[in-house]
Amino acid sequence: MRGLTDMWRARRGETADTERTGAAAGEGIGELLAECELLREQAEQAGIVLDDSPDSLAALDQMQPRWRDDPEASEWLGNDAGLYLGTVIVRTVPGAVWRVWPRGNPVVVLPGGRELDVVEIGHGWAADGYPELSAAYAEVRVD
Repeated sequence: MRGLTDMWRARRGETADTERTGAAAGEGIGELLAECELLREQAEQAGIVLDDSPDSLAALDQMQPRWRDDPEASEWLGNDAGLYLGTVIVRTVPGAVWRVWPRGNPVVVLPGGRELDVVEIGHGWAADGYPELSAAYAEVRVD
């Protein structure tokens, strides 16, 4: 993950120890984090449209986990799945924003202040199918 945020910072002349929070993080880095190229490719091959909606999370949960035989692909897909989950949350939950910790780890800050490590959730989903992305989203909606 560090590579993504470092690239984003470099384009803006920021140092690695700069912390971005609130709307400032959401404006620029949200676009970069939403790319999720490998996940979008896998979803497209499975006929799933990733439209940044909660329904697309449920569709991803139904995707065949062919990547689990390849640890490298699983690692990248876990990153992408977490970032996609975060993108859906930030775009659909009022008050949710991206925050990048000083070490470069992106998290989603929920309206109540709780920080959600979406990349960790994505890794669990990619490796074991748990938690389901749609269930993680539903939990956030209840908060």
